[in-house]
Amino acid sequence: MATVTKRGTSWFAQVRRKGFAPQYKTFRFKAEALAWARQVEGAIDEGKVPFGTLSPKGLSLRSLLDRYKAEVTPRKRSAASENLRLAKLQRDPLADTDLGSLEPNAIAAYRDRRLRIVKPATVRRELALLTHALNIASREWGYALARNPVAVVQQPTVDNARERRLRKGELEKLEVASRASRNGLVGPIVRLAIETALRRAEIINLEWRHVDLVQRTAHIPVTKSGKARTIPLTDGAVSILRHRRTEAEVQGKVFPITANALRLSWERLRRRAGLVDLRFHDLRHEAISRFCELGLTLAEVALISGHKDYRMLARYTHLQPMDLAMKLKGRAWEPGTSRQ
Repeated sequence: MATVTKRGTSWFAQVRRKGFAPQYKTFRFKAEALAWARQVEGAIDEGKVPFGTLSPKGLSLRSLLDRYKAEVTPRKRSAASENLRLAKLQRDPLADTDLGSLEPNAIAAYRDRRLRIVKPATVRRELALLTHALNIASREWGYALARNPVAVVQQPTVDNARERRLRKGELEKLEVASRASRNGLVGPIVRLAIETALRRAEIINLEWRHVDLVQRTAHIPVTKSGKARTIPLTDGAVSILRHRRTEAEVQGKVFPITANALRLSWERLRRRAGLVDLRFHDLRHEAISRFCELGLTLAEVALISGHKDYRMLARYTHLQPMDLAMKLKGRAWEPGTSRQ
């Protein structure tokens, strides 16, 4: 509501409305103060709010995340997984906090609670999501947040780089197990992952119209990095795809299978093969390492894998010192061999 009071020789106008930041202004005449107050109230009623921003007081973090889930998340390719992450955030007591009193210590407490349950990488993703939601609220939705409290909270250290590669005999175990699988697609998918370094989603979204067996390439229009790429196909990859083409139509997807069906088939396959510690993403590690061992440069491997940062790519190579030692055996540097 609006109130107008006299202070000395001036008139002080104040407009207070739940959900909005209070508005104040001083005038020489009472009529001017009343007119201004009516103008502000009218603007609020019409949804224009030209003189202020929304007050974070009275709005819970849960409500903010509800709006984020409805307006922002659907525009992302990762909408399904992000909805799960948002649901976890909203189940935590932190979600009941009023935005106006959301402080770094509350965020830190949430971080510590989650670290007792999940890995640091998961917590970092949740905090990154929370950071973005608060930034959107401040920059685009007009909420008067003095600062983003997540920005000053120390992030958990992540050290989850894996060095898991296929060991001797494990590929054969996977092949034997795939022949016993009710899903005939899981075997070719596993082999193609090792031949191409494609991610799980990239394989199941691969379409025949993007495969050129004459030029020996496959185009990947939708990638994790957001940048499309075209990869070369090895002899093994060409063989797998040619075999698939004799069994399937040359339109639509190469592997007509859903992400969940592949996930379940992979879980059954690795249990049947006795490789419960093997992840599907480890097949990508294996493929990239093989490309490096074939003598491809990091730039050439990056063209296949889609990595933009060679430092990140180095995490996937995991070359064996013994193999490098064999390459160096019998070789020695001699004067004059360096480039001028």
